[in-house]
Amino acid sequence: MNYPIGEYYCKLDNKGRLLLPSSFKEQLGDAIEEGFVLRPSLFGDCLDLYGMRDWQAVQSKLGKLNPFKAENLMLIRRFNAGARMVRVDANGRLQIPKDLIEKSNLVKEVVITSVIDRMQIWDRSSKEIEDAKISEKELGEMLTAKLGDLDFIG
Repeated sequence: MNYPIGEYYCKLDNKGRLLLPSSFKEQLGDAIEEGFVLRPSLFGDCLDLYGMRDWQAVQSKLGKLNPFKAENLMLIRRFNAGARMVRVDANGRLQIPKDLIEKSNLVKEVVITSVIDRMQIWDRSSKEIEDAKISEKELGEMLTAKLGDLDFIG
């Protein structure tokens, strides 16, 4: 799935509904009809939002693990813990379950951003703190170290 480009600033209402910007919904296209899976993120105080196809791809990978090994079963169980199917309603809102709001410390101002195979939903202040952990210089160094030797031509 092609996820929306950039960051989107939204407001969470008192009922846990997140009104999605129209440009965000346009970029999602038909994926809106398929629905999404929302789960607590493994790396950060946020929520991961998967398109159904990407969620199924992750589940397919997990399904290749031998469930008769305790370590694998624990990994599968922990990864899927807290996961919920969610849909965008007719008014363009995404209902976030209360327990996931609490786990990710979402308050009112929310940021949605894409990270290749999923989106993340952050409380705005938490994302600003997370982003400040890496300076622009450090980011440049990381990009050079991770991608500098790759050939992007062809």
